[in-house]
Amino acid sequence: MRPTIGVLALQGDFREHVLALQATGECDTALVRTVNDLSAVQALVIPGGESTAMSKLAIAFDVLQPIRERIAQGMPTYGSCAGMIMLAREIIDGRADQETIGGLDIAVRRNAFGRQVDSFEAPLHAPLWGSEPLNAVFIRAPWVESCGAAVEVLARVESGPHEGAVVAVREGAVMATSFHPELTSDNRVHSYFAQFVRENV
Repeated sequence: MRPTIGVLALQGDFREHVLALQATGECDTALVRTVNDLSAVQALVIPGGESTAMSKLAIAFDVLQPIRERIAQGMPTYGSCAGMIMLAREIIDGRADQETIGGLDIAVRRNAFGRQVDSFEAPLHAPLWGSEPLNAVFIRAPWVESCGAAVEVLARVESGPHEGAVVAVREGAVMATSFHPELTSDNRVHSYFAQFVRENV
């Protein structure tokens, strides 16, 4: 079966995720803005962007709770940067009125690596996505401060002042990265996710 993977298209770099998924050749894609859009997809990507705005828009478009329910039912879901924040159970340094979707038993710190001017790229080794290092792009990125027992750590920052920071995790059918694979030409993260969806829906 060729799955249709939706990309939450309320705010952020959803177009880049669509292009990255299409480049894998392993799935169809659809933009998700409404409950009807959500019902037509087998999996969901939550893009990078501004997590507070994304949260408010998800509530305004009446999709926050339906996404929570689909994830609880086992829908494969992947979030990058703000998408990781949206999937966390707890946000450290978040706004008091900011809601998350949940799905990952993690606590994340918003803008953990600093402001826009502190954006950087770094090679990461993540065996799940192959032996070659990933060139990871961090833009006002979060990191994971704590994980539940069921959460698998997939990658950590390997050098520099933030060495050891957790930047990629997976729990069941839900995966998240602090970095933006959609902004590079390396589609291994998206290819892995598309293959996982094909094998599990």
